[in-house]
Amino acid sequence: IAERDSFYLATASAGGQPYIQHRGGPKGFLLLLDARTLAFADYAGNRQYITAGNLAENPRAFIFLMDYAHRRRIKLWGAAWFVEGDAELVKSLMPDGYRAHPEQVFMFSLSAWDANCPQHIPKRVDLAQLEAVVAAKDRTILELTEQVAQLTRRLHGSGFDSG
Repeated sequence: IAERDSFYLATASAGGQPYIQHRGGPKGFLLLLDARTLAFADYAGNRQYITAGNLAENPRAFIFLMDYAHRRRIKLWGAAWFVEGDAELVKSLMPDGYRAHPEQVFMFSLSAWDANCPQHIPKRVDLAQLEAVVAAKDRTILELTEQVAQLTRRLHGSGFDSG
């Protein structure tokens, strides 16, 4: 949970109409407050408030966490609600340095969870992780290119001709 920078949140209206929404933020924005409670600062979004409307009628919710890089997924069932007007709680859940505007707090009480097998999860990596790997490779290539250039200069400066 602490490594996720996004998840899918499912709710349903009192009449059973399902709704799934993507939620995102910096890694660790979804926090485990205790053994059965998760929370996050809920940022200003598309202003549709479908999730809030559903939860006002039906508190049951579902969180789906995907880890494509390690081919893992976790499913969480429970009840959810929003807490408004608690500035201290919002502040405690707001990730350091994140510039989103928090409107309220989303709370989730866990009733069950499951982890699935990785059989059909495609392996994908986060762009930031890939960029870090490529940057490290680029640095290594530059270092090796400079070493080759230095060795070539020494070889030509020594009067030794390999040809």
